[in-house]
Amino acid sequence: MKFQGSQNYVATEDLMLAVNASATLRKPLLVKGEPGTGKTMLAEEVAEALKLPLLQWHIKSTTKAQQGLYEYDAVSRLRDSQLGDEKVKDIHNYILKGVLWQAFTADQPVALLIDEVDKADIEFPNDLLREIDRMEFYCYETRELIKAKHRPLVFITSNNEKELPDAFLRRCFFHYIKFPEAETMKKIVDVHFPGLKQELLAAAMKTFYDVRNLPGLKKKPSTSELLDWLKLLVAEDISLEALQSQDNKVAVPPLIGALLKNEQDVTLFEKLVFMQRQNR
Repeated sequence: MKFQGSQNYVATEDLMLAVNASATLRKPLLVKGEPGTGKTMLAEEVAEALKLPLLQWHIKSTTKAQQGLYEYDAVSRLRDSQLGDEKVKDIHNYILKGVLWQAFTADQPVALLIDEVDKADIEFPNDLLREIDRMEFYCYETRELIKAKHRPLVFITSNNEKELPDAFLRRCFFHYIKFPEAETMKKIVDVHFPGLKQELLAAAMKTFYDVRNLPGLKKKPSTSELLDWLKLLVAEDISLEALQSQDNKVAVPPLIGALLKNEQDVTLFEKLVFMQRQNR
């Protein structure tokens, strides 16, 4: 099975090559890129395009690797034993299967998303080395080896918040999603807003890239924020004139809160506009 893009996701040639290369090598695809560039959506769209069930494991700062394998609910078993419940005789009733267990024992090939792996403790990736490499793990409580019936197609996303261990990186195929150029961005917008007027789109895109290219921004607006902003422009029926500066200089766009997400960036942008007006 080869991934060749989908109707709902604009994938560049090198991204499609990366997905197919990871499948050929039977290694997880580690996807990095700015927040909002479609890393999570990639796994969803590949799974849909290849008709694979998708299992998702969204990582938090408190997530432990063991949770992806299984958890043993000893407290419930103790309570049930005190109540004389018959099910305490079978320890399997107290094994909570994690997403890796589910993916390994699925009757058909699945796609597995481990989302934002860099949010967890630095030891988290190391704790999954053997399981990702050999596609198996041992359950000590039930004394059984859980092996993958079918090797899942694994996607691992990272926002580059932490450096990942070299041993972990060695087991992955890596791809960095670059921020889309204007032509690719137009294709992405067209997927979400197929009927958008070209004049409005051109003005919005110019404003977006003007804002994004402003030096000193703490958080540059992302693809998802551009889509949110366009949705608001359409919903509020913002006119083309409101987006265009007559002297072709940067102006404060309407609904700027969809693009800039902290007061320092808004202040910086307003100062730039003020300085340009002073220099007229």
